[in-house]
Amino acid sequence: QVEVVESGGGPVQVGESLRLSCATSEELFGKYVMGWFRQAPGQDREFVAAINGGSGRAYVADSVKGRFSISGSIAKNTVYLHLNSLRVEDTARYYCTRVNYFGGKTGVGAWGPGTQVIVSS
Repeated sequence: QVEVVESGGGPVQVGESLRLSCATSEELFGKYVMGWFRQAPGQDREFVAAINGGSGRAYVADSVKGRFSISGSIAKNTVYLHLNSLRVEDTARYYCTRVNYFGGKTGVGAWGPGTQVIVSS
């Protein structure tokens, strides 16, 4: 059962910005903490950011703090990841899923197909 569908990735240059979207269900976004994760080739999947859809409270990983932010639209059942000042090391496949709890960094829902971000210099 597909719970999320990510989109918005693509090739960009260093310093540019992207907005990724995660389409989910009202049940998910309104009830759970939703988060973004990324996985670069040969590396483990890592937490990026998460948001509580009901309260709007959010947090991001230290590695992207100041450059990435997360937001959501209850009306659209969509979670966004705003990627600014992109670096080559941000190249990865980005995924969204439920997070274990607010403040947590573990994905506990079904993984979608992800969306690829490629940053070149």
